[in-house]
Amino acid sequence: MRLGGIHASNLSVRRLDVKKLALFKRLELASHKVVEGLATGRHKSPFKGFAIEFQEHREYTPGDDLKHLDWKVLAKLDRHYIKQYEEDTSLSAYLVLDASGSMGYSSNGVSKFECGRFIAAAMSHLLMCQEDAVGLVTCTSRVLKFLPPRTTKTHLKTIIDTLEDTRPGEDTGLAGVLHALAGRIKRRGMIMIVSDLFDDPAAIARALSHFAHKKHEVILFQVLDPHETTFPFKDMTRFESLEGAEVELTDPLRLRREYLRQFDEHQRRIRKTCHRLHIDYVTFMTNEPVDRAMARYLAGRMKR
Repeated sequence: MRLGGIHASNLSVRRLDVKKLALFKRLELASHKVVEGLATGRHKSPFKGFAIEFQEHREYTPGDDLKHLDWKVLAKLDRHYIKQYEEDTSLSAYLVLDASGSMGYSSNGVSKFECGRFIAAAMSHLLMCQEDAVGLVTCTSRVLKFLPPRTTKTHLKTIIDTLEDTRPGEDTGLAGVLHALAGRIKRRGMIMIVSDLFDDPAAIARALSHFAHKKHEVILFQVLDPHETTFPFKDMTRFESLEGAEVELTDPLRLRREYLRQFDEHQRRIRKTCHRLHIDYVTFMTNEPVDRAMARYLAGRMKR
């Protein structure tokens, strides 16, 4: 498989941080919702400050800066009013990368984790090119690494190095980690989750609802292997758990119908949750060009 000239079998994010990640520099990821940021930027803030765009008046209170007093209103009405403005703010974004054992699966030389960390690296590069603050969270059933959002060039290198050094673990429990993060991240912003979502869909729905309740904008990047969607196994096959020691030799033809039924139901519930919570839901397949899929999604998002 090739990614527009990128060999997916060699997805080293360190080698992608200049030329290959720059493929996405032309595309802009702008938040669809009101977000909270730490600096002046291009995204609208819910806080009324004293910059950029006039919003409304409010009555003067002792301690207000007199330079924001509306002297025309004072002259006409003999009333003291302060001008309020709606300021633009930079976006504060978090990339959450699932590093559980199931993400290590590969049927074609490219694991879901390799694909996922490419997505995380590319999105970090894109957001920081437009001067937005980016943070990174890697996790299994617990948080492995938590990098708070920053905008510096050295921070991007830290993100790239962290992604390169992270390996899939064994245990999983994404929903619990997401709940914890929703409680930890105080400012409204953008949460981008990169995972195969192999967890209880009801638990995932509750965790995503927690983010929605906190007014975050969420984008869900689901990474799947083609064998997981088609279950093409025919001969006697030994199935080994990537998140435990279980090994089972069985006839896959006996399992195929039930597996596909459960998989389709799982996907249906994830889609339903995302639709209900107005969450962008994007599926990436490890046997397809990652850069093209990302460009297609971002281009479509910009048109909305």
